[in-house]
Amino acid sequence: MAALMTVNDPELHASIVRLGMVKDVAVEGRAVRLTVELTTPACPLRDTIEQDIRAALEPIGIESLSIAWGANVRASNPKEGQKPVENVRNIIAVASNKGGVGKSTVATNLAVALAKAGARVGLIDADITGPNLPTMFGLQAGLQRDSTEGLRAVERYGVHLVSIGFLLPKGTPVVWRGPMIGSAVRQLLHDVPWPDLDYLVIDLPPGTSDAAMSMAQDAPIAGVVIVSTPQEVSIEDASKAISMFEKLDVPVFGMVENMSYFVAPDTGTRYDIFGHGGARNAADELGIDFLGEIPIEPAVRQDADAGTPVVYAHPESASAKALEHIAGLVAARISVLQRMGV
Repeated sequence: MAALMTVNDPELHASIVRLGMVKDVAVEGRAVRLTVELTTPACPLRDTIEQDIRAALEPIGIESLSIAWGANVRASNPKEGQKPVENVRNIIAVASNKGGVGKSTVATNLAVALAKAGARVGLIDADITGPNLPTMFGLQAGLQRDSTEGLRAVERYGVHLVSIGFLLPKGTPVVWRGPMIGSAVRQLLHDVPWPDLDYLVIDLPPGTSDAAMSMAQDAPIAGVVIVSTPQEVSIEDASKAISMFEKLDVPVFGMVENMSYFVAPDTGTRYDIFGHGGARNAADELGIDFLGEIPIEPAVRQDADAGTPVVYAHPESASAKALEHIAGLVAARISVLQRMGV
């Protein structure tokens, strides 16, 4: 235990022993078994922690080491006036101030990536006037329109999904004013019976709308992911979304550059169709983290249309790897904020 005391969590910068992450240590001669309880099952630095543990134990003569991995996701603390969502530990918002940047694609694959890592995940389609997550999950529009139980979450790819699209036949428009949309978002949060969730991802509609403001003021959001494409007009709109969330005292996890580049499959030539690096530069200027670049790949569109998220259908693709990396960074950021008491 003295040797393990020297091993720090790379994100929290504190001893894994003092953090209570080391469990069930058993020593048999020169063999050791132990459990490491991470702050999130999607920890992006698990390999680093394992290497540091092995490096700490080898000098004291340990020849065999077996590590079991667990996770204990802590809940975010609500601010004054906010109402916790029952059974939900952390809320992650995905936002942009401009449509067509792939926000729903990022939200979908972020949720599925967290679920693949072992987390319990929910997803809300809060784009009330344009719900398209049922399509991305291969679910029929209006599947619950005749239900007597009201709107309920449907599990798909390990994610518990709720969308107003479950109540609407395909092609039915939602013609609502702003206050009605804000009320609908609150109902999706608090009136749906959620199972025990580590993370609830919310796909917000574009813009600084009633939906975003209602959610930010009403529920304890752990933080928000801002999605942009590289071109200047998208960066300008993303910056406005960041400003809104900062005014609402919602932490911004960082910015994602979607449609970042395209690599021709026949020649391997890279094309920056919408430019490149704009989101990274904007993140640096705004003083927020840059979470990653997602390339343009036909599989992303094809899988979305087929109702199978790319991180599930093509996990070895560059897009899937980028999205899984982003999911790990977001989960780690939540752990850091909780450690800081934010």
